[in-house]
Amino acid sequence: MNRSSEPRVGVYICHCGGNISDVVDVKQVAERASRLPGVAVARTHLFMCSDPGQQLIQEDIQKQALDRVVVASCSPRLHEQTFRRALQRAGLNPYLYEHANIREQVSWVTHAHPREATEKATRLVAAAVAKARGLEALEPIRVDARKHAVVIGGGVSGLKAARDLAADGVGVTLVEKSPFLGGNVARLDRVYPTGERALDLLHPLIREVAGNPRIEVLTNAEVIETHGYVGNFRLKVRLRSRGVERPFTSLEEAEEACPVQVGNEHDYGLTTRKAIYQPYPGSYPPLPAIDWRACNRCGRCAEVAGSAIDLDMEPSVLEITAGVVVVATGFEHYEPSLGEFGFGESPEVITLPQLISLMKASGSQTPPPPSSPLRGGAGGEVSPSSLSSSSDGVLRWNGRQVRSIAMIHCVGSRQIEGVHEPQDGKPLNEYCSRVCCTATLQAANELRERFPDLNVFDFYRDIRTYGRGHEEYYESASRRGVIFFRYSAEEPPSVEPAVEGTKHPLVVRVKDRLTWGQEVEVPVDLVVLAVGMVPRKVEDLVHQMKLPVGSDGFLLEVHPKLRPVEVAVNGVLLAGTSQGPKDITESSASASAAAAKASTILSKGYVELDPFVATVDSEKCDGCEECLAVCAYEGTLVLSPGCEARNGKAVAQINPALCKGCGACVAVCPRGAIELKGWTLEQYDAMVDALCSEEVAVEAAR
Repeated sequence: MNRSSEPRVGVYICHCGGNISDVVDVKQVAERASRLPGVAVARTHLFMCSDPGQQLIQEDIQKQALDRVVVASCSPRLHEQTFRRALQRAGLNPYLYEHANIREQVSWVTHAHPREATEKATRLVAAAVAKARGLEALEPIRVDARKHAVVIGGGVSGLKAARDLAADGVGVTLVEKSPFLGGNVARLDRVYPTGERALDLLHPLIREVAGNPRIEVLTNAEVIETHGYVGNFRLKVRLRSRGVERPFTSLEEAEEACPVQVGNEHDYGLTTRKAIYQPYPGSYPPLPAIDWRACNRCGRCAEVAGSAIDLDMEPSVLEITAGVVVVATGFEHYEPSLGEFGFGESPEVITLPQLISLMKASGSQTPPPPSSPLRGGAGGEVSPSSLSSSSDGVLRWNGRQVRSIAMIHCVGSRQIEGVHEPQDGKPLNEYCSRVCCTATLQAANELRERFPDLNVFDFYRDIRTYGRGHEEYYESASRRGVIFFRYSAEEPPSVEPAVEGTKHPLVVRVKDRLTWGQEVEVPVDLVVLAVGMVPRKVEDLVHQMKLPVGSDGFLLEVHPKLRPVEVAVNGVLLAGTSQGPKDITESSASASAAAAKASTILSKGYVELDPFVATVDSEKCDGCEECLAVCAYEGTLVLSPGCEARNGKAVAQINPALCKGCGACVAVCPRGAIELKGWTLEQYDAMVDALCSEEVAVEAAR
C-alpha cells in the first residue's frame, strides 16, 4: 500500500438512522471536512457501524491509500472498537483512528438548534482531524496471563462460573465468605416457573464443583488484599477456622450443649440456632461450623464431640495468583424500616422470604426442632407443628388460625423521593427488583392451593411478570380467587392494628385504583411484604479492586449490551446479582458469560492491552516524585533504582499493565517528562487550535 509522508485522512460522518442527521446537516459537515488539511476523502453513511459502513472504510483505506481515519458518530463507548477492528482488517494499524462523538455531545443535546448543532459538529470533526494527523502507530501491550481464575462468591452464579471455567480447562479457586455454599438459592423452597425444589437444582451443581479436580473450594474465606493486573492478579485470602475438623455423630448433642442462641439467617431469623450449626441436612461442606461471632468458647460442644472440635485454631492467610477474577458476591434482601407497613411493630407483619421459609418448613418431613421457635417480625412465636398442612387445611400463626393474608408489592423497590424515606442516609432504591412480582404470585398460588379456605389479598403498584411463563402465575392467581388491589406510588397501603375485639389483628387500608380510588379496608391475620433486592455490602472489595459502583449501589459493568459482564478494571468480571437484580436463570446466564469471557482472556497465555498509557522521557525526568503523589493506582508509578536523573535521583518508571491512562501524572509533571500515548500534549494543542481556528469558524458559518 502506497503511503506518502503527508498523512491522508478519511473522514466518515454517520447519520445514525436520523439520530444525528435529523438535527445536524451531515452533508455540510462532510463537505467542510473535505477542505481540512490532510483530508483525502469525506463521506456520509446512514449507519457507519453497519457492515456496509465498515466495508466503505476498508475499501477507501485500500483504494485511497488512507493512513488515518476519523469517524463522527455516537459515543466511542459503543463503537470505537468496531471501527478499530475495521482498520485492522484493511491492513492499517488500529490506533491510527480518532472518534468524534456528534450524537450524545451534539444532536441529542442541541436538537432544538440545528444550525448551531451543525457548527458544533464541524468544529468537533476539525479537532478530531487535527489530532488524527498527529497520531502514531502503536502496538498493544502484551502481558503474560496465568491460566487460573478466582471466583468470589459461592452462590449459584459463582458455582456456575466455576463449573464453566473448569470445563474450559481453567483452574479455579472458589472463595466463599460463609461456611457453606449455595447462597440465597439454598434458602428457597420452590423455583418458578418449573416448580422444582431449589435444592434439587442446587445440589447437583455443588457436587459438580466440589468433585472437579480443577476447582479448589475455600469456605469461611475472605479476600483481604488484591494487587496486580489482568493476567497476574495476586490475592490474599483469609481462611477462618471452621472449628470442626472432621465429622462426628453427635451434632444434635453438641447443639443441645451449646448455651448460645442466635437468629437463624438460613430462614431469615424466623428460628434460632446455636453457635455450632449446620443450616440444613445435605449442606456443603457436610461438616458443621462454629459461628465465631456468637461463640463464647465455653467448650461444651467440644466436651461432646471430643477432638473433632478445635476452638483454638487461628485464621490463616493464603496467597493466590490468577489471570482473572470473577465477582459473584450476590445480593441481600431489603429489610423494612421499623414501622414500615407495620414491620417490627406487629408480629403479624413478615417479609416474603420469611413466608417462603415458613412454607418450606411446613412442607418438610422434618420440622424444625422444638428448641427453635418460629418468630415473626416483632418476635411473635408459633409452634413448628402448626405450620404443616393438616387434614383440616388450616394455617396458624402465633397460635391463631390465619383466615386472610395481605401481600404488599414493591417494598424497598421503586422508591420515590418525597414519598419514601432513605435508610441510614443511603440513596433510595429507585430500581425495580424484577423478581418480586412473580415470587409473590407464586407464593399466593401455593397458599391458595394448600389452604383452600384462606383468603389472599394482593396489593400491587404494577404487576411485572416479565419472564417466559411468568404471566401464567398472575392468571392462575386470578383463577384461584386471589383478590387484587392496585395502589398508587403516592398513596401506598397502610397497615394498622384492628379495633380491639375484632376477629383479625390487622387492617390494611388502600385507595384502590381498580375501583377509581375507592377506599377499601381489608381485615387480615397476616401481612407479607414483598421486599426487593439490595446490593451486598462489598465495600472492601470495591476499595481493593477499584470496582465501579452504579448509582443504585450495585457493581457497574462497562456497557449493558456490548460489554455486559466486564468492569473498567481489565480482567475483573461480574456474575449474577452482584451487578443488579436477576432471577436464577439470568444469574446463571451472566455467570456463563463471565466464564466465557474469562476463558477467552486466558486462552492464549497472554493478554493484549490498549497502549494508551503514560510514558516517561528519562532525559527530562528529574525524580521530583510529583507524579507518584497523584497516581491513584498502586504500583503503577515507581522510582527506578537502575536509572538515575542528572541530579542523582531515581527516574520515574511506569508499569504499563497497571496504568489506566488517566493522565494525572502528565498534568503535574513540571518538566513535561511524561506523555500519554495516543493523547500527547502536542495532539491536544492541535485539537484546541482546530477548535479555535478562524477558518473552521468561517466554514461553519457558510
